[in-house]
Amino acid sequence: MNICIVGLGYVGLPLAIQFARSSVHVVGLDIDQAKVDLINRGESYIKHIAAEAIATELEAGRLSASTDFARIKEAEAVIICVPTPLSKNREPDISYITETGRLIAPHLSRGTLVVLESTTYPGTTDEDLRAVLEAGSGMKAGVDFHLAFSPEREDPGNPSSVVATVPKVVGGYTPACLERAMALYGKAVRTLVPVSSCRVAEATKLLENIFRSVNIALVNELKVVYAAMDIDIWEVIDAARTKPFGFMAFYPGPGLGGHCIPIDPFYLTWKAREFEKQTRFIELAGEINTAMPDYVIERVAEALNGQKKPINGSKVLVLGLAYKPNVDDDRESPSYRLLEKLKERGAEVAYYDPYVPVIRPTREHPHWAGVKSVAWEEAVVTAFDVVVIATAHASVNYAELGQWAQCIVDTRNAMAAVKVEPGKVWKA
Repeated sequence: MNICIVGLGYVGLPLAIQFARSSVHVVGLDIDQAKVDLINRGESYIKHIAAEAIATELEAGRLSASTDFARIKEAEAVIICVPTPLSKNREPDISYITETGRLIAPHLSRGTLVVLESTTYPGTTDEDLRAVLEAGSGMKAGVDFHLAFSPEREDPGNPSSVVATVPKVVGGYTPACLERAMALYGKAVRTLVPVSSCRVAEATKLLENIFRSVNIALVNELKVVYAAMDIDIWEVIDAARTKPFGFMAFYPGPGLGGHCIPIDPFYLTWKAREFEKQTRFIELAGEINTAMPDYVIERVAEALNGQKKPINGSKVLVLGLAYKPNVDDDRESPSYRLLEKLKERGAEVAYYDPYVPVIRPTREHPHWAGVKSVAWEEAVVTAFDVVVIATAHASVNYAELGQWAQCIVDTRNAMAAVKVEPGKVWKA
């Protein structure tokens, strides 16, 4: 079987490797020539994806990459894995999906299956994408070509999250479309979860991320309330999670990051307005999570005040730029907001992250591109007035941090097991 996967990022690349491992011939398509060149050399640009995994499939002739969308003519199926960000006005931006559809449409053959994996609002696949594909190909979805939606379930950095073993939700535009999509994913994924439509599959993905967003907002709010009562939220969560039923542990932090949780819930909020419905839980959760960097800045100010120093003129090191531990993914990371808010208040800021040695150009923070991580050395860390732990990478030596840092604001409970001088660590 020959397939094309459009978008070779954190979703598309591992999916391409898994299909190739399953004896499917995969052409990865991307408009980024640098990514294409790296793959064709057997190299990886994502830290948790081993170059060996790419090279093995490349050498076996099952995987290649290209910028030429005409290669779609060779494919029996096309899977779309492109970004779905929010606009500056916090509204869904599905332009990457629709533009990809325009690039695909002229090369579609009869009987080809097109699957969208990008997280989006219900109706995107069977309305927006379908319209673009039909207009550009002159064919009809469900008649001349097949159309489906199957949400990605990637969890970068989690060794237990493997494409082959994570159950795959699949929804088709018609029953025949579903059958074709199930046959496709059945080659690479062990457990398939068929649903009645593309919209149900789209709504499923949104529910998964809204569930996390709301529960993280809950513990973030409780963190602030319990801190005022001199109660440690981390101790409370550890005690509550001993209950064998009716409780699932979520943990607070400096804000939300990644491409999913800070963005996806607002796709449903926007779509709900079309039906004159409100999404108050989602919007309130968004407000709470968005406000967490401000709470962290307040704690930084308190910690510095304890040293009789203002934020203005102080040297602040943010530890961790990636949005989650042990990955190099800095999309929507709250660390950027911390850096920017501290800088606005006159602080001299820098960051340390072993996974992000240099900040790459991004849509959200282009002005930080090229900034480098400081070195992990005693003389360097000691020179900062305060260190803010924003991401708890396992590779960081927190015992050294406890010895070297003058003051620490810990948003991740990373210093819980480290013995330090009383008053040095402030929880946030």
